[in-house]
Amino acid sequence: MERLQKVIAHAGVASRRKAEELILEGKVTVNGSVAKELGIKVSPSDRIEVNGIPLEREQPVYFLLYKPRGVISSVKDDKGRKVVTDFFEHVEQRIYPVGRLDYDTSGVLLLTNDGEFANLLMHPSSEVDKVYVAKTKGVPAKESLRKLEKGIQLEDGKTAPAKVKLLSIDKKKQTAIVELTIHEGRNRQVRRMLEAIGHPVLKLKRERYGNLTLQGLSAGEKKELTPHEVKQLRTLATEKRQKR
Repeated sequence: MERLQKVIAHAGVASRRKAEELILEGKVTVNGSVAKELGIKVSPSDRIEVNGIPLEREQPVYFLLYKPRGVISSVKDDKGRKVVTDFFEHVEQRIYPVGRLDYDTSGVLLLTNDGEFANLLMHPSSEVDKVYVAKTKGVPAKESLRKLEKGIQLEDGKTAPAKVKLLSIDKKKQTAIVELTIHEGRNRQVRRMLEAIGHPVLKLKRERYGNLTLQGLSAGEKKELTPHEVKQLRTLATEKRQKR
């Protein structure tokens, strides 16, 4: 279920604000009845008309992008920096990122025009695993890594338990490669977790999102998800929510 004005905007009829004006002016109907409230939510099966013309909804599309470093996880940037949708100029649908990766973080990023799918994956109760590989300043001790496994206190609350592996150590450069598996999506979470144990991140990459990996892709490349991959993600997210 999505807000009516959002559905109208996604269909390319008008901007979100203009869509709200059309609703308030009584020019939008849902299943033959005039929509009079901005908060009304509609499903894919509802019949929507704007000024008497049936709304043609976009065909849902799903993509995986190997986001490079130095790219904004947004559809536009007021500073003119490169954004993730710049890699999809050939795509007619209005897609947007599912969650975000920091400007300096690379790796798996999903993009879609399916709001229900995006909301399902981003909802805290879905608990879809995300695997990150970080290069850290200094080598974390086992006791420090155990703190991450149990959950560590950050300024916005304690994190959920994480799975942590120390993959390699460079004694000469005093750096380490650490793999973290988390399911939360807080802002700059992995960076803040490692900073909290005294080992700032020098480089960060998201290697996996649910069942999806970067296999076969280079930075800046993308692929369209298969129906099976989309179904797997939906199932993963739904099963986690049902077990809560």
